[in-house]
Amino acid sequence: MQKESSNYYVPAEDSIFFDDYLKNKTGQSALDIGTGSGILASTLSKNFALVVATDINIIALAQAHKTIDNCICCSAADAVNIQFDLIVCNLPYLPSDELLDPTVDGLHDGTEIPSVIIKSAGQRIKKNGKMVFLTSSLAKYDTLIKLSESLGFDVTIAAKKKLFYEELIIIECTKN
Repeated sequence: MQKESSNYYVPAEDSIFFDDYLKNKTGQSALDIGTGSGILASTLSKNFALVVATDINIIALAQAHKTIDNCICCSAADAVNIQFDLIVCNLPYLPSDELLDPTVDGLHDGTEIPSVIIKSAGQRIKKNGKMVFLTSSLAKYDTLIKLSESLGFDVTIAAKKKLFYEELIIIECTKN
């Protein structure tokens, strides 16, 4: 699942599954949190007037900047001060005791880092906008669903993909 090249997350099964899901999403503005290689932001740029990509890793942003103009080095959406129609994130969802690889380690139950990202993203969504994130059956994703609901989102499990060792889960949240 995890492939690293030049210290950024290279698209794997999860990224490709998520990218395919996002191909028909449309709107005025989109934000890709934790963009990694920029694959999701690049896809969104085909159907959105403004696409912004964030990542805590400057090397990842340099890679993403090859296809996306608006790249910001920051944690989640913390340095972004506008509202978006759509926010996406391929969360670092693997349960871990410590943060060894920020591209995949989600810490406690695979929810600690994702919870921070979801809270940050929740402040940047337009009314009736959507937040879509990818997680895994390896994480306690029900905790992430409950958190999203507590932030005022209607939440649905939009898609699943069974792999040998896990099930990938795309969760779509609509802002009330």
